[in-house]
Amino acid sequence: MKPTIGWRKRRSRLSIEAQQAISGYVFLVPWLVGLGLFVLFPLGFSLYMSFQKVRFTGEGMKFEFKGWENYSYAFLSDNTFVAALINILKNTLLVIPIIVLFSLFVAILLNMKFRGRMGFRAVFFLPVIFSTGQVLSEIFNQKAGSLDMLNKYDIAGFVSANVPTFWAEPILTVLNLFVVILWYSGVQILIYLAGLQTIGTSVYEASLIDGATPWEMFWKITLPALTPFILLNVVYTIVDMFTVPLLNPVLNMIVSNMTVANLGYGYASAQGWIYFSVVFVLILIVLGLSRKFVHYAGER
Repeated sequence: MKPTIGWRKRRSRLSIEAQQAISGYVFLVPWLVGLGLFVLFPLGFSLYMSFQKVRFTGEGMKFEFKGWENYSYAFLSDNTFVAALINILKNTLLVIPIIVLFSLFVAILLNMKFRGRMGFRAVFFLPVIFSTGQVLSEIFNQKAGSLDMLNKYDIAGFVSANVPTFWAEPILTVLNLFVVILWYSGVQILIYLAGLQTIGTSVYEASLIDGATPWEMFWKITLPALTPFILLNVVYTIVDMFTVPLLNPVLNMIVSNMTVANLGYGYASAQGWIYFSVVFVLILIVLGLSRKFVHYAGER
């Protein structure tokens, strides 16, 4: 009798686990349907179109297989696309360190205990809420995104005269949009603040007893503990900077090529996949390099 009772209990437990699993899958169904219809299907269809010449006729869309012709045209014939891609890469490589370091500096200041701390946190996060396309367009139209000292002290002339041409243009672009770039630091500041909250006060108290200075505590405690959050902010900033239409001529070029008669959706899809591949490879490089510098909790 005892083995039979034990088997029934085990059977009952498994049935309850199965019921819980089924209920979990039921809740996942709407998300999976949305993922398939609005993400996976458009991605697969755009990849298919990138190897086709797409024409619109009275009977609908007509496809003519072109193989790698769209991709070779992007690299070998369309000089504007390659130049725009190189420029956005240079601009992004300059912008990412500025945003990551600025947000780290501000987060450390906002993590200190002082009166009105929550108000200052809200002020730094407000641009994330207000930085819509229309707001940024108005800022650009009023020339409010640049620094006044650039014209006052002729910094543009100094950079052009002393920096190689390859880097002078992206540096001046970043300086002219410096205020707007700092607007995109709100989420990164919030992530750093969350990371700073994970560091226990007992660690700082023990280091103070041992005679450590604030500078030593930053390099030995704070910075190593924040390396996973620094990596997260770098990846987030890469994706964010590569997906801002107002700061990115490549996205506007892809959209405009959709309506060009001899290019159309096929070539625009190929450009989109090239652009995605560049961003994906850049993220993979960052993740590969991070293995040497990122320290996770519990690791020695």
